[in-house]
Amino acid sequence: MSLRIGSTAPDFTAETTEGTIHFHDWIGDSWALLFSHPKDFTPICTTELGTVARLKPEFDRRHCKLIGLSVDPVSGHRLWARDIAETQGTAPNYPIIGDTDLNVAKLYDMLPADASGASDGRTAADNATVRSVFFIGPDKKIKAMLVYPMSNGRDFDEVLRLLDALQLTARHGVATPANWHPGDDVVIPTSLSDDAAKQKFPGGWKTLKPYLRVMPQPK
Repeated sequence: MSLRIGSTAPDFTAETTEGTIHFHDWIGDSWALLFSHPKDFTPICTTELGTVARLKPEFDRRHCKLIGLSVDPVSGHRLWARDIAETQGTAPNYPIIGDTDLNVAKLYDMLPADASGASDGRTAADNATVRSVFFIGPDKKIKAMLVYPMSNGRDFDEVLRLLDALQLTARHGVATPANWHPGDDVVIPTSLSDDAAKQKFPGGWKTLKPYLRVMPQPK
């Protein structure tokens, strides 16, 4: 199964560190961030899980639920959480999926559908491609995806920035330029004619090129 932006996020039922979840029901009418890990007790992922735990209030403020995934059992996740708390200062405060049968990794195209076996006997290198971030909207559609190698930690300030941009786009129908941060000018999409833009954005805009119209961020 090949996933793209705009695809419906595959639904599933799984065991997590906070009990059994039915993914679409768990999302409800919130945004959701699913971020995955190839194995428990891996160094870079340890730093990431602690970082996300510290940032959870920022995601809460954006009405975005957090859920991790690691290709190991929930019992291992609970032991790993102690190391995360000890080394990062904060234990995970969001559910982590136990994907022992590789089901979710395969559903989300992070492992080949014909990948054999289960978590036992598989190394982190075997699961190296299970290093994705999926931004999922309340409509259960995938809004963005990020993929990182095992050797490099994810930038969760960028994750928050992109979440802000996606939510702004969903709310106001604008686009964001390179290096945009909240409060910066935004771009009017080319799908909107000037006449339609006048109705939608009566405050006006600056035309740099017919296809490049910029305006202050809507409130």
